[in-house]
Amino acid sequence: MENFKLGHASASTWQDAAESCLIQLGELSSSDNLGFLYVTDLIAGELPEILDFFKANTPVTSWVGTVGIGICGSGKQYFNTPAIAVMLGNFPENSFYVFQENENLNQFAAKNRVLFTVAHGDPRSKEIDKDITNTSESLSEGFLVGGLTSSRHEILQIADEIREGGGVSGVIFSNEIEVSTRLTQSCSAIGPYHRISQCDNNIIIGLDDKSALDVFKQDVGPEFTEDLNKVAGNIFAAIPIQGSDTDNYVIRNIIGIDPEHHLLAIGSKLNLGMSIGFTRRDANDAYKYMLQMLNQIKASLNGRKIKGGLYYSCMGRGENLFGNDSKELKVIEQFLGDFPLVGFFANGEIFYQRLHAYSGILTLFLE
Repeated sequence: MENFKLGHASASTWQDAAESCLIQLGELSSSDNLGFLYVTDLIAGELPEILDFFKANTPVTSWVGTVGIGICGSGKQYFNTPAIAVMLGNFPENSFYVFQENENLNQFAAKNRVLFTVAHGDPRSKEIDKDITNTSESLSEGFLVGGLTSSRHEILQIADEIREGGGVSGVIFSNEIEVSTRLTQSCSAIGPYHRISQCDNNIIIGLDDKSALDVFKQDVGPEFTEDLNKVAGNIFAAIPIQGSDTDNYVIRNIIGIDPEHHLLAIGSKLNLGMSIGFTRRDANDAYKYMLQMLNQIKASLNGRKIKGGLYYSCMGRGENLFGNDSKELKVIEQFLGDFPLVGFFANGEIFYQRLHAYSGILTLFLE
């Protein structure tokens, strides 16, 4: 594979941003055969015209992408401005397949040993967790990464054409395509895991045979115990991933606290006997975890060249955690060098079979 081609820009109109991206893409080749396209939600309504523009002005006919409240290119994030990020990849013939809602996934997987899939989903779907699981299971040995559209306007995905909601879409790759991918968290554990001893759907009644709220207060400490209103946006539930050898977990929001009845409500269905802990979102810890992730992914390269990359980060990261100076994107560039990279800030991040939150997922396509 040749180097991927990259363009990203903001402008007062989508036309000016698209023209700037096209110039940055440089000389195009007939071997360019898959495009990744992300736009900020301020121009979500123009996504059909933007996709048509790049189809008309490049040799690429296969496209995937979506809308984000924020998007990113190499070393740069874009929030609250009309912006476009586009990357053109060149892959061996028949090494990938663009799909919509699992259509023909099994047929492609049956003919090819599947390695990797990039997926975008609709955050409005009540079955999104099931959709992600079903897609992952359709891939056999394949690994799934991606994110849910984030938008204050139209919620759209791209799978060769514009899709308006429902299910999961994206692109599946055969094992001809070599990648390295890692996840980083934004939250740090502030206590041990506890056993859910009594619950009702998503409401925790008891932990370790004690009052759920009493155990919660003991873990979070006086700063939050004295003012439970501070919990929102700072303290989250953590559900450990069974079988993980890295003490990994998925983050879920605490969506309600009932001081009178000593109850906690979590943004996830719960089962009796499962483990749960509590975490705190912290910019310094998130940056430390980011550096650890970058060191791990750099070590995995073994000198191989990066052709291009994708970065999917939570809306709760980016400027909301690291500020408006693109720190999150710049540190990737500092550690791994200057290479084509696009992505967006998601309303939920997909990694393997699970929907994560407050995480960042970096994927590199390797030579």
